[in-house]
Amino acid sequence: MQLSELLTPSLTLCHVDVVSKKRVLELASQTIAEQLNGPAAEDIFSGLINRERLGSTGIGEGVAIPHCRMAGVDRAVGMLMTLASPIDFDAIDNRPVDLVCLLLVPEQGAEEHLQTLAGLAELFNHSETREALRACEDSESLLKRVQGLCQGQ
Repeated sequence: MQLSELLTPSLTLCHVDVVSKKRVLELASQTIAEQLNGPAAEDIFSGLINRERLGSTGIGEGVAIPHCRMAGVDRAVGMLMTLASPIDFDAIDNRPVDLVCLLLVPEQGAEEHLQTLAGLAELFNHSETREALRACEDSESLLKRVQGLCQGQ
């Protein structure tokens, strides 16, 4: 599943002002919980934090892809944030993160989870993609940029 299929305008945020990994995950959990008829924000946050304890989801080049499988989620959900200022995310290259793409998938969606994560990693592997997303000035243009990138534009 492509990133553009996972996002909605309310789950695409540009220039978010946060100061820590914990705050990013709290904000994402609250925002997603408000959009889903499923798990509470605390449950989403707990799932994401537990996944981070296994190893950072900071994949390098200023990108993090926090993710988890979750009971009560009936479809894959994505959220994309650009951050106003880069934050420490314990990334594998020790660089601060300013692009965060969060993924929740159904508890029994292991195969979908892995395929979607691989697609996201591939998308964010391209410096042109990262720079195009960082150049967006507002949430609407960020969503449109993702849609264009996923269509090969």
